[in-house]
Amino acid sequence: MKNRFAIAAAAAFGLAAVFYSFGRDSATLNLFGAVALWLGVGALLIYAALRRSLTTWIFAGMIFGGVFGHTWPRAAAHAQILSQIFLQLIKTVIAPLLFATLVTGIAGHADLKKVGRMGIKSLIYFELITTLALVIGLAAINISRAGVGVKLGAATAVPQSVPTRPSGAEIILHAFPENIAKSVAEGQVLQVVIFAILFGIALALVNPVRQAPMLQFCDSLAEVMFKFTNIVMLFAPVGVGAAIAYTVSQGGLTVLGSLARLVLTLYAALAFLLLLLVPIVLLTGVPLGKFLRAIAEPTSIAFGTASSEAALPRAMEAMEALGVPRQIVAFVIPTGYSFNLVGSTLYLSLAAVFCAQVAGIPLTWKQEVIMLLTLMLTSKGVAGVSKASLVILLGAADSLGIPTQPVLLLFAVDQLMDMARTAVNVIGNCLATVVVARWEGEMKPQSEPAMSTATP
Repeated sequence: MKNRFAIAAAAAFGLAAVFYSFGRDSATLNLFGAVALWLGVGALLIYAALRRSLTTWIFAGMIFGGVFGHTWPRAAAHAQILSQIFLQLIKTVIAPLLFATLVTGIAGHADLKKVGRMGIKSLIYFELITTLALVIGLAAINISRAGVGVKLGAATAVPQSVPTRPSGAEIILHAFPENIAKSVAEGQVLQVVIFAILFGIALALVNPVRQAPMLQFCDSLAEVMFKFTNIVMLFAPVGVGAAIAYTVSQGGLTVLGSLARLVLTLYAALAFLLLLLVPIVLLTGVPLGKFLRAIAEPTSIAFGTASSEAALPRAMEAMEALGVPRQIVAFVIPTGYSFNLVGSTLYLSLAAVFCAQVAGIPLTWKQEVIMLLTLMLTSKGVAGVSKASLVILLGAADSLGIPTQPVLLLFAVDQLMDMARTAVNVIGNCLATVVVARWEGEMKPQSEPAMSTATP
C-alpha cells in the first residue's frame, strides 16, 4: 500500500515535468502541470505518513517546502519563523550536550595519554582530508571555468554589512573562552569544546570519590539531552520544509543567474569528493549500506537547514548507534566542526578562483598553490566567526589583489551552496569518528539506532 503512493508521487512529478516542459507558452498546460505537481506532493505526504520514518518525513517536508515556495513565494517568505524556531530549539541542546559528552569522555577515560593520542590521530586525518578537498575545489573550478565571461554590472547589489576579516591573532584568541556563560549564550562551539576539554582533564585529576558525583551528573545530562533531541526532532520536517520554502521564495532558480555554473561545479565537486571517501568507509570495515543509513537523517537535516549545529546531536547519536564509543564521538565530531569542514574548505578554494576569473585576473599555478596553503591555514578554527567562509574569501582576495566585488556576488547564492557544503561537512565528520574508532581498535558491534522511526 505504501509503495503505491510512492509510485503515484513519482508518476505525478514526471507528468508535471512534461506539462511544464511543453507548456511554457500555454496557460492550460501550466495549470495541468501545477495540479500534477501538487498531486505528487500529496501522494508523497501520504507515503511519508504511512512509512512513519523521520528521514522520510524530512524528505517529504523538503519537497513540500520547495513546491510551496515556488507556487506561493509571498506566503513562503513568512515561513522562515518555523525554521528559526527549529534552529533555536536545536541550539539549546548544543552547549550542554557537548559539555556533558566531552567531560564524560575525557574524565571517564582511564588513560589520558590515550585521549592525547586520539587527538593527534584526529588532527592528522582532518588535515589530509581537508587538503584533498581544497585540491578538488581548485581542479573543479579550473575545469569548468565558471567565472569566465561573467559580467559585473555597475549596480551589483551589496549586502548591508560585510563581515570584517579578523587577524590571525584574533582567530586564535577567539578559540579560547573568557566567560563560559558568554560562550554558551553566543553559541561559540569551539570555546565550549576547549572549556569542556580542560574541565574534563581537571576532573580526571580529582580524587575518585569527589570525581564520581560530577561524572555521574555529566553522564545523566548527556542522556537527557539526547532524549531532548528526540523530542525536538519531531519538529524537524516542519523546520526543514520551512527553510526550503523560504530559500526558494527568495530567489528559486532565478537566483542562480550567471552563477549557475558555479553552483553546478560546486555540487559536482562535492559529489566527486564523496566518491573518494567511499574507499575510506570500506577500509574501516563498516558496511557502506549501514553507514549511509546512519548518516541519512543528520545529512538531510544539515542540507535542509544549512546548519551543522542543527545536525550535530543526531549525528553524534547515530555514530554511537553505529558502534563508535561515546568518548570518541564526543571528541572527534565537535573538534571536526572546527578542523574538518571538508565541504566548506572545498568551497573556499573553488570560490576564490571563481572570484579571480570574474575579475579577469589570471592566476598562475604558483599563485594557486599559495592560495591553497593560505586557505588551508585560515580555514581552521573559524567555525564560530559569522559568515566564516566569506570572511576567509575576502582575506584571500585581499592578499591576491582581487577586487571584493566578485566576492559580494556570492551572497546571492550563498544559501543554496551552503546547504550542500554543510551536508558534506556532516558526512565528513561522521566518517572521521568511524576512522578514528577503527584506528584506535575500539569499534563496537552496531546497536539499533536510537530513533529510526518516529511516532507523532
